[in-house]
This record gives sequence, structure tokens and C-alpha cells, in this order.
Amino acid sequence: MSNEQLVSKVWNYAHVLRDQGISYGDYIEQITYLLFLKMDQEREEFLGEGSAIPPEWNWTKLASKEGDELELQYRHTLEALASEPGLIGTIFRKSQNKLSDPAKLKRVVGLIDKEGPWIGLQVDVKGEIYEGLLERNASEVKSGAGQYFTPRPVIEAIVRCVEPKIGETVCDPACGTGGFLLTAFEHMKTQSQDREKLRDLRHSAFTGVDIVDEVVRLCAMNLYLHGIGNGGSPVLQRDALAGDNGERFDVVLTNPPFGKKSSYKVVGEDGSVSTERENYEREDFKFTTSNKQFNFLQHIMTILDTQGRSGVVLPDNVLFEAGRAGEGIRKRLLEGFNFHTLLRLPTGIWYSPGVKANVLFFDKRPASREVQTKELWVYDYRTNVHKTLKTKKLTDSDLDDFVRCYHERKETERFRRFTYEELAQRDKLNLDIFWLKDDSLEDIDSLPAPDVLATEIVENLEAALEQFRSVSAELAEDPG
Repeated sequence: MSNEQLVSKVWNYAHVLRDQGISYGDYIEQITYLLFLKMDQEREEFLGEGSAIPPEWNWTKLASKEGDELELQYRHTLEALASEPGLIGTIFRKSQNKLSDPAKLKRVVGLIDKEGPWIGLQVDVKGEIYEGLLERNASEVKSGAGQYFTPRPVIEAIVRCVEPKIGETVCDPACGTGGFLLTAFEHMKTQSQDREKLRDLRHSAFTGVDIVDEVVRLCAMNLYLHGIGNGGSPVLQRDALAGDNGERFDVVLTNPPFGKKSSYKVVGEDGSVSTERENYEREDFKFTTSNKQFNFLQHIMTILDTQGRSGVVLPDNVLFEAGRAGEGIRKRLLEGFNFHTLLRLPTGIWYSPGVKANVLFFDKRPASREVQTKELWVYDYRTNVHKTLKTKKLTDSDLDDFVRCYHERKETERFRRFTYEELAQRDKLNLDIFWLKDDSLEDIDSLPAPDVLATEIVENLEAALEQFRSVSAELAEDPG
């Protein structure tokens, strides 16, 4: 059975339960608990991997129950596993039974038990199921769940370029379901047959952080089912931007959330509601801003070890947004780090329409008075490239040419070199660089869909408004 067929089968259960009053969100939460217990049993049976689930709470014990005994066993299983230390406790943190009707619960347990195997020899199938469910949920309820997804070909290309080595530490401070960490693991585990090195790789090489409980759970499940972090949990639920805990990493691979700004509502005593921007005041941040992407970029600058390498997915506004913070952070990136490669990604590969994003590759360098970026290579895989989520999906082979150019460093039609001197002369250090002729500007029939155009207009207006806010704030700080 293909991964897509498995996703469709699991999703079909959701329609049955929704008709009976179970929301998609609650269903996804419960199905991940149950699938995990089943996959853990298969992992032990088919792959010979030891289970961290106590026998009294495993899948076999659960699936053997009926009626009220089944509901009681499931509820107690969730409660017991939530109190377990390490990775299991992370997976079942705050878990509650939302399938309290024994008949509904038995139907889902029975369907999961008779289908499969869910793992077999291809452990990766579970990632397809979890992310497929979230994707379906996003399209069904028009939610923002798409923020959890980085297209797998993008992840693969980044890892092929950065090339994490066994013995190095890898961090994703916005880890989502763990795509970067798992791909890095697959890349690194083939580099040595030394059992000690492979043990260290599984148990101490990876660190993931995410602010969303549900996503931390999915990431922890993914890692556990790959045999990563069977002791302590390599993934943590916290706000990565809240502070610097002193940890440093050889490699950082990440796609921070695409949200525009950090803000919150304040209700006054008279009932009035105002919005205040949330700025992160950190000594290691050279610039204070409410822009999440700039703050993540500054955070990555901090947590990279000396000589550390990174591949980071960031939206276009990071390259051109004006104001003291935007220009200052780009200046610091060019002068204090070796910002050597920029990949312009095509539109149509994200679950939100109109998103324009790039991959920034940069290395940390020891403090020096010399400018560390001698040249920036830009690969334009956006101009005249049209992708969609269904009919023209991005594939691994689409980025093969970029990976080759990344390693060979030879100019082509899409790959150009720009010296630091050329970059420094650009107005406000605008690094949104392109040179290819856009055929769509001459062909009205190739214009984007109206919803995409509308989204781009809104994003441009928001960026302009933020620039006005920045100018206003600077004038307020310096009235003279």
C-alpha cells in the first residue's frame, strides 16, 4: 500500500468521526497517539527495536480490550505515558482521551489494528501519514497548518549542500515535524560503521525546538520511530527566541514560521482593545525588532558554533525590508559571517498562496575586522519557474542543478556571483537580486491567479506599513 493510500485511508476515518461530533483537530491528535502505539509495536516486531513503552500500556494490551474496559485502558494509557520521563513523556505531554465513546474508540482501534503494516521495513511511512493528515486538515478547515511543512525536495537539497558530518551536532530551532533532523540523520548515518559513533549520532547529535505542543509531539514521534533519542528527548517545547541557553551547534538547518510580526492583544479597563508588538530584548541580538524572521536569523547567528554552517529558509522581506533592523542585520550577515549562497525558491510550493522564499547559506566566522563575505552566489530558481502543489509539484531532480552549481561554483544562466563590493553599493543593502527576464510580464495569460495576486498585494502593503513604522520609531528616538 502506498503512502498516499495510507493517508487517504486514515483520513477517511476522520469523516466518519466528524459526522459523530469529533472535530478534525481532535481526531488528528487521537489518531497520532493510536498510530504511534501501533507503530511502536510493529517497530519492535519487524525491526527488532526495543520499545520504551511499558508493557502494561502497549498496543497489544489496548487492542485486546472491548467496551468500557477499552476506554478505561486508553485513558489510563495516556495518563501513564504522559508522566514517563524523556521522549515518551514528551510525546504524550498533556494528552487526553477525546474518543470517550467506547464504540467510536473501538472502531478506530480496530481499523488501525487490521490495516498495515504501518511501518514494515520503511519507517518513513509514518512521516507521510502525520504530515498528510495535517495537510488534509489545512485544506479542509482553511487553517494555517501549512506553516509546519517544508517541501521535502527543499530539505533534501539543503542537506546535500550543507553536508552535516557524523560527529557534528545539528539543531533546528523551529523543527516542525522534524523533516530537517530526520533528513540530516539519514545523510549522516551512512558515513560510518563505528558503533560508538552511530550511538552518539542517535542519542546526542540532534536538537529540535518548537513552540507548538502538537508539532513537538509529532516531531518526537518521528524521531523515536527512527531510533533517535530513545533516552532523553532531543525535541523541546519552548519559544526558541525567548533566550540564549548557551548551547552551540555545528550545523543549523531550519525553516522558521512565515508569520509577519509578533503581536498580542491588550484589553484595557474600559474594554478597549489595542495591539502591541512583541519585541525580544536579548543582549545577543544587535537589533530589536518585532519581525520574527529577523529575530530567528539573529538567534541562528548566536547558536552557531565558531565555523558552524547553516541553511535557512526565509521569506523575501528579509532580503529587502528597510529600516535600521533590516539593513543592520543584513550588514552584520555580510560582514561578520560568510554569507556565500542564496537560492531563490519558486512560488507555488507552499500551502499559503503567493509565498516567496529563499534559502540562505552562511557560515560563522571568528570575530574579525575583515569582511567575511567575499562573494555571494545567487541561484534564481524562481523566474519563469511555475510550480503547484498538485499538477506541477517540486521534485528532488528540480534542484539537482542547484546542488551541482553549489558545489562547483561556476556561473550559469541561473547562477551568478556578486562580490561584496557590488553588494555594499546596493541601496539599503537590498539583497533581493534577480537578472533573468520574466516572461510572464509580457504574457497576460501567464499572470498568477487572482488570489495569489491579492495575497502579494497584501504582503507588499504590510511590508510598506512596517517600513513606515520603522521610520516613525527612529524619528521618535531621535527628535533632533
